[in-house]
Amino acid sequence: MRAMVLDAAHKPLRYSESETPPEPGLRQALIQIHACGVCRTDLHIVDGELAEPKLPLVPGHEVVGTVAAVGREVTRVRVGDRVGVPWLGWTCGECAYCRSGRENLCSRARFTGYQIDGGYAEKCVADERFCFPIPAGFDDAAAAPLLCAGLIGYRALRLAGDALRLGLYGFGAAAHIAVQVARYRGQQVFAFTRPGDSGGQDFARSLGADWAGASDELPPEPLDAAIIFAPVGALVPAALKATSKGGTVVCAGIHMSDIPSFPYRILWEERVVRSVANLTRRDGEEFLAIAGKMPVRTTTERFPLADVNRALDRLRAGDIEGAAVLVP
Repeated sequence: MRAMVLDAAHKPLRYSESETPPEPGLRQALIQIHACGVCRTDLHIVDGELAEPKLPLVPGHEVVGTVAAVGREVTRVRVGDRVGVPWLGWTCGECAYCRSGRENLCSRARFTGYQIDGGYAEKCVADERFCFPIPAGFDDAAAAPLLCAGLIGYRALRLAGDALRLGLYGFGAAAHIAVQVARYRGQQVFAFTRPGDSGGQDFARSLGADWAGASDELPPEPLDAAIIFAPVGALVPAALKATSKGGTVVCAGIHMSDIPSFPYRILWEERVVRSVANLTRRDGEEFLAIAGKMPVRTTTERFPLADVNRALDRLRAGDIEGAAVLVP
């Protein structure tokens, strides 16, 4: 089994080959991987910004494949099913968070491609309870970004509320899906990219954004809510300045640089700043149903498995339009 393995932060992933694939546990499925998205969260792990990953580690948590074998107690999936494996890989089911429908906050949660070997490989194992059926109509590579970029974008949209005028800061893999869902819901979308990124602004408009400009600009109308996908803390006060009274600014990344101090007056008038943490299985079920119905159109650039370090470098440089996807 071929895989790309992280041995330590700040080091390139190494190629590994083993004759023995992983064995599924009692409630696990063995997945033959057809595609795996390369997510900014993977970059945070490789760059040491997310501490204490399992090492050595096979990263990757936007996994699409078919079930090749199942454990003895598996009931939800069958051999031959096409499934997706997301970031949330296991929760305890017992804590107050899990029992109140907030399993995304489970203190004992384990995550695919972080504490559990993920999809930068030909095969992986996953808890059957955290595998999602993939809607028909998506090929494997097109479906891969739905498993994190799509899911986190959808949860961020939920937490942003029923905003008529919605700002999206950072127009990468998550935003290029979120803009389509927002437009489907009847929202106006204002896209913000790095200053000088005219290509990103054109891309946003091509996907339905009503306006696109630089992140240091104010939109032509005050926003009801904003979602920050870029891991840049300085965008929080920028988004607050662009948001109207009672508006919400959602920080959608798992890691962000420090937020600089800002005057209280841009938070006043009942503006809210909040974060998004992980996802729930309910998010996955709801979003994938919507994605199949619309349908969502993902833009991908495909890389062979052995080229993952080049894909990560391109992602780090902001040189990917849409999402990078590994095809083993």
